[in-house]
Amino acid sequence: MNNKALVSWSGGKDSCLALWRAQKLGITVTHLLTALDESGLKTRSHGVSKSLIHSQGQSLGLHNEFISASWQDYEQEFIAKLIQLHHEGITQAIFGDIDLMAHREWEEKVCSAANIVAMLPLWNENRLALVTEFLDAGFKARVTCVDGRFLDESFVGVEFDAQYIARLPEGVDACGENGEFHTFVYDGPNFSGPVKWKSLGKQKYISPPEYGEQTFYFDLLDSV
Repeated sequence: MNNKALVSWSGGKDSCLALWRAQKLGITVTHLLTALDESGLKTRSHGVSKSLIHSQGQSLGLHNEFISASWQDYEQEFIAKLIQLHHEGITQAIFGDIDLMAHREWEEKVCSAANIVAMLPLWNENRLALVTEFLDAGFKARVTCVDGRFLDESFVGVEFDAQYIARLPEGVDACGENGEFHTFVYDGPNFSGPVKWKSLGKQKYISPPEYGEQTFYFDLLDSV
C-alpha cells in the first residue's frame, strides 16, 4: 500500500497506536493534524502545549498541522483543514477511536466532505488488549487530564503503565475511551528519541454551565 495519510493527532496513546498500526500496514503517513483551543497554545482536550505536539512531530519525522477552534466552530475548521490537505495529496485520515459510534460517524462525515477516506485501525478491538499492545511495544506516556466524575487528582500527573491500569477503579475503562483520562506520549518505537517535557503543575478546571460544570484535573505539560 502507498496511500498518503494524516493522523488526527491528540498527542495521546490512542492516536499514537493508530499511527503505529497504520505505519506497520505500509501506509505513508505524512501529517499530524491537531486541534488547539481558542488560544492556539494548547490542545483542545488534553491541555498539552503546542510546542510539545510539534516536538512529537519532529521525533516522529512527520509534519504538524494545526487548527485553533472553539467547540462551536470546530467542525467547520476541521473540514476546511481536511480540504486543504486533500489538495496537497492526502487521501486518508487515521483516527484512534475504538468503539464510540458517534465519533466514527462524525469522522466519516467530515472526511467525506473533503473527499478523504476515514480509517480507524483500532476499531472494535478489546480495550485492555490495545493498552497491553501499546505498553509492550515500548511506548511511554504521561496522564495529563482526568475527568473528576471518574477519577480523583491522584490519577493525573503520573506515568501511564501497567500499575496505573491496575489502580483504576471498577467501571473505568483501561483506554479512557469514555473520556475518563487523557495521555501524552513522549517516546516509542517510531520516535527517533524521547520528547523532553516538564510539568508546570496541576490545575483544577470546571467547565462552563453549558458544558455541565464538570470538574477536570490537568497536569500542564510544556517543552523543556
